[in-house]
Amino acid sequence: MAIILARYSEIGLKSTPVRIRFENRLRDNILSMFATDRIEAAVTKKDARYFIETEDVEGAVASLKRVFGIASVSVAETCTSDMEDIKRTAAEYSRGKIPEGQSFAVKARREGSKHGYSSMDVGREAGSAIFEANPGVRVDLTNPDHVFYIEVRNNAAYIFGSYVRCHAGLPVGTQGRVISDADDDRGLVSAWLMMKRGCRVYMRGKADVSLLRRYDPGLKVLAEGEEPTKKILGLVRGSSVRDVEEVDVTEYEVPVYFPTVGMTDEEVRHVIDVMKDEA
Repeated sequence: MAIILARYSEIGLKSTPVRIRFENRLRDNILSMFATDRIEAAVTKKDARYFIETEDVEGAVASLKRVFGIASVSVAETCTSDMEDIKRTAAEYSRGKIPEGQSFAVKARREGSKHGYSSMDVGREAGSAIFEANPGVRVDLTNPDHVFYIEVRNNAAYIFGSYVRCHAGLPVGTQGRVISDADDDRGLVSAWLMMKRGCRVYMRGKADVSLLRRYDPGLKVLAEGEEPTKKILGLVRGSSVRDVEEVDVTEYEVPVYFPTVGMTDEEVRHVIDVMKDEA
């Protein structure tokens, strides 16, 4: 059975109470994104991983890529932690994935202390099974054409062939609220970067915020003259290094942030292109 593994990064550096709170927020954000995208899925969290079971694997991966806080995802085949089961599943998973004459390697990791084998044992035994299941291939531990990853966690093992890199950052809603003024692409990217750092963003301005809604289905848009009902911790401006000096930060009672001040116009356009590709 295929399952999606989702991993976070810097959340793991937090103290235990903060980490638990961030993990719960991230799970809520995943479920909210799935609901918006109409993805039916079961999400469980264990051992710094989220395990997602769904029939729409492709759609779920696309949704997860837009959830800030997730560092990477992998679509894995699962089996028990029994070594023979791991070997059998790894061999079957590898069939047809290594063209004749190409090389492969196995990278294995084992969590827990109740197994009667080490990570090296998993790599060696699973590698032998893959080698026997694919005539004409060779092993190359230094520069392989294909890599098979195996994670053994408690009573289960997960076998996959790639990491899908996501945006990482912090879950939206963990770092307070800010108002972002956006009249152009630079303003949109500034808001996007603050969302990536976990802020709940209230949008103002003339820019089309439809792209940003793909990353926060609950994005707030303030009407002209409307004030937020909750405490705001800062203002966000889409200023470049050329015009940031024109902003008098002493006029404001809260900090003013300029996330794109060090970005060129080309870098801003690249982020917009990424957002459009993921829309």
